[in-house]
Amino acid sequence: MGIRKKTNKNPPVLSHEFVIQNHADIVSCIAMVFLLGLMFEITSKVAVLFITVQYNVTIPANGGLEETAMNYFHYGLKDVATVFFYMLVAIIMHAIIQEYVLDKINRKMHFSKTKHSKFNESGQLSGLYLFSCLWGASILVSENLLSNPVSLWDGYPHTLMPFQLKFYYICQLGYWLHAIPELYFQKVKKEDIPRQLVYISLYLAHIAGAYILNLNRLGLVLLVLHYFVEFLFHVSRLIYFSNEDRQTGFTVWAVLFVLGRLLTLSLSVLTVGFGLAGAEKQGLNLAEGNFNVLFVRVTVLAAICTTQAFMMWKFINFQLRRWREHAQTQALKKKPSSSKSKSKKANGVNGSVGASGADSPRSRKEKSS
Repeated sequence: MGIRKKTNKNPPVLSHEFVIQNHADIVSCIAMVFLLGLMFEITSKVAVLFITVQYNVTIPANGGLEETAMNYFHYGLKDVATVFFYMLVAIIMHAIIQEYVLDKINRKMHFSKTKHSKFNESGQLSGLYLFSCLWGASILVSENLLSNPVSLWDGYPHTLMPFQLKFYYICQLGYWLHAIPELYFQKVKKEDIPRQLVYISLYLAHIAGAYILNLNRLGLVLLVLHYFVEFLFHVSRLIYFSNEDRQTGFTVWAVLFVLGRLLTLSLSVLTVGFGLAGAEKQGLNLAEGNFNVLFVRVTVLAAICTTQAFMMWKFINFQLRRWREHAQTQALKKKPSSSKSKSKKANGVNGSVGASGADSPRSRKEKSS
């Protein structure tokens, strides 16, 4: 993220600088149009598609009593409109956090350009990871997915989702879609754009894949695990920027990162490779949402394993770079001390040579006589 300098000059309307400076206000006006649409009967049916979660299914319980009926949701094409609206909400929230929290801290800390962009990135992502991790963990507890791991594959396909689970996926897709226009709004450097697009695409592909293939339970567990580890990394980086001597957090994150990759692979192989392979419902049935065929299972496992291998490769490179930088700083600290000791020795040798080479007055008299 580039450093946004506030100027008193008003840029031309609809120019690039005008859109970048006022993008939060523009997006807020678009979101207000959908909210105002709820007030009128003509437009309310369209506005509801964008704001509320669609595809509600009511299942009666305990002998068909309406009081104990359970509401579940499945996915469909109308979810695209809902994801779009919450993408607008994510852009607004991003701008609020940036302006009222991160920019104020940046002015106090006086970071360099490199640290400034990394601080903004970690500040935004740490908030997302903390919120998503706590929200996802509450869903896991309420749905008893942690106490009963067999439910990750038992009863597949899991086409019906509780409201919290579906809304969780809608918000996740909306957030990572909003990250694409944010590359323009935040003036991200051209050399950083490919790296940002890679991890945004990976998030969207895996979240959408779990959502569409009805692997929403496994996806939720893996997301909570991944977000917890990533939250530790970005918090450690924020602490490091405030005080470069505090690097303990990176050590804790490194251990949990490796454990997280192993646990992700174990859960994926257990659920997709063994659980779904031995499930009763086999075959491809789009109407029922069943994708339990060998090709899909192999593709899912290959995608997960490739992503984990890619992350481990990036992790190893990151650790090697840190060790290299640490070795360089240690070498720079040793050089001044060694040069000072050498200069002291040289001064002592020169002093002794000068003293021995100088003739005393008595020796001069003897030489003259």
